[in-house]
Amino acid sequence: MATIKERLSEMMKASMKAGAKETLSFVRNLHAAIRKKEIDDRKDLDDAAVLKIIASSIKQRQDSIDQFRAGNREDLVAKETAELQFLQSFLPKQMEESEVRSLVDWAVTESKAAGPKDIGNVMKLLMPKVQGLADGKLVNQLVRERLGQG
Repeated sequence: MATIKERLSEMMKASMKAGAKETLSFVRNLHAAIRKKEIDDRKDLDDAAVLKIIASSIKQRQDSIDQFRAGNREDLVAKETAELQFLQSFLPKQMEESEVRSLVDWAVTESKAAGPKDIGNVMKLLMPKVQGLADGKLVNQLVRERLGQG
């Protein structure tokens, strides 16, 4: 199976040939973010590292959408939403809330968490297991509920 970077390269070529300016713009933005990280770290990124960049970009888009909605800029909301959907197409299938809840239970038990002060320890155990598979806000919310700070 092709890596995410290989898929991006193919998408870039296809977008250029098809004249799909919007998709080409999205591909170029993501490619630039990946290249910047590779240059900063002086190493090639694997799919796991690329997924972290994608997850970060998704969070940025979601924040932008919230801001643009608050400012009544529906034109910009539409653009950001389209880019958000493009980015999400690279993520693996997202976990169901029930799956995340059972992992939260496991992490709470594993870390022997007793209350809200232990949220950091629970999140440290949990995030590597759900990275790219669940929304971080949801995970944090479920941990807080479970530890009685919801």
